[in-house]
Amino acid sequence: MKKIDRRSFVKKTTLSSAAIGAWSVIPEYIRASENRPIQSKYMGGFTAPKLEKVRAAFIGVGARGGTHIKFFASLPGTEVVAICDVYEDLVKEKTSWVEEVAGKQVANNVAQYWGDEDKWRLMLKEVRPDVVFIATNWTNHAPMAIESMKQGAHALVEVPVAVTLNEMWDIVDTAEHTQKHCMMLENVNYGREELMFLNMCRQGVIGEILHGEAAYIHELRWQMEEERRGTGSWRTHHYAKRNGNLYPTHGLGPVAQYMNLARTDDTFGSLVSFSTPSMGRKAYAEKNYPKDHKWNKLEYKGGDLNTSIIKTTLGRTIMVQWDETSPRPYSRLNLIQGTKGALTDFPPRIALEGGVEGLTKDHHTWVEGDDLEAIYEKYDHPLYKRLNNATKDSGHGGMDGIMVYRIVECLQNGLPLDQNVYEGCFWSAVAPLSERSVASEGAPQPFPDFTRGEWKNTSPLDIIA
Repeated sequence: MKKIDRRSFVKKTTLSSAAIGAWSVIPEYIRASENRPIQSKYMGGFTAPKLEKVRAAFIGVGARGGTHIKFFASLPGTEVVAICDVYEDLVKEKTSWVEEVAGKQVANNVAQYWGDEDKWRLMLKEVRPDVVFIATNWTNHAPMAIESMKQGAHALVEVPVAVTLNEMWDIVDTAEHTQKHCMMLENVNYGREELMFLNMCRQGVIGEILHGEAAYIHELRWQMEEERRGTGSWRTHHYAKRNGNLYPTHGLGPVAQYMNLARTDDTFGSLVSFSTPSMGRKAYAEKNYPKDHKWNKLEYKGGDLNTSIIKTTLGRTIMVQWDETSPRPYSRLNLIQGTKGALTDFPPRIALEGGVEGLTKDHHTWVEGDDLEAIYEKYDHPLYKRLNNATKDSGHGGMDGIMVYRIVECLQNGLPLDQNVYEGCFWSAVAPLSERSVASEGAPQPFPDFTRGEWKNTSPLDIIA
């Protein structure tokens, strides 16, 4: 990304002096040098030495970390070497899961760490795992990923990869210096429809891609019941303090891969963002908790629904929405529009110019419901066809298992991972950028170029069999 002079930046974005005073992160945009340090190497398409046996440690084994452990331990050529959490009962429970799928002898060799907040640091030094799965609260993602790479392990991080742009740059710099993978665990990229849409886009079924729509619309107010431990105990504070799109990657990740962003063709340009008023969380707390309850003492600043628009360097657009408060059905939107048709989801539908042979006469009618079986038969991604039966009980309709299986497969065979470190940072960057745009009345926010221009030389994600 070109260096941006502060004065010209202020002039271009027409921010008020008050907004600029509150917005103290401008240096994050110009932090990266255009020249990569000599000791570091670009990680697009990076392949690590083959691992005959993948030895994994797990930090944070509540809702997400536990499901990863159970499926990982069931795969050939893997070993769970350590489990770490602040809660002893979770460590013991997840070790018993290892025993269920891998046997008592394997489970007896799992190193167990709990109690102190920093026990994970000791674990890294004592166990020296090959890879570390990180499924903790958001603010711990970056420091844990960075330290894991410094200690010689590949880092596999739940979404988002980090909270701030500075943390994302630290992750990129550490990965490039240590030559270790840092992959964000965006499981939705491995969903059946997402994989099929990617395959169809690559085959040119909808022509040249123009626009995408992505979302995470999931009513999760019930998580506020987790007052002392669990997701709601820490995530509720993010909703109260931050105003933007706090959870963009489930919807954006697949759409970005359809568009081949940050790989050869195009990349992220800028973002504008707006939030609705903040009403739902406050009303929910007042209705369900005593007046003096801690949830009623919070000032909820985050809008119930956020809408952001990304413009790519080629001028293509992506609408990204987020809403974990409003009472409505779940949706990730998952729409991709091309010059010859459109693919969308929730429910899955397809429309093509001239119609879909044998099913519709023109693009004014969706192919949906039972008629989609012919589309699945023709365009299902080969990865889904190969792994679906083995992973369908792994969580989220099988996408969790396909993701973990692919990670192990790539590490064992010395292949690039399906999501590189830069993609995890680009997708996660929507959160802090949207916060800045909302705070500045929708002023455009330029994306940092985490690749330092190398996205142009990064090969597209392969449609592997």
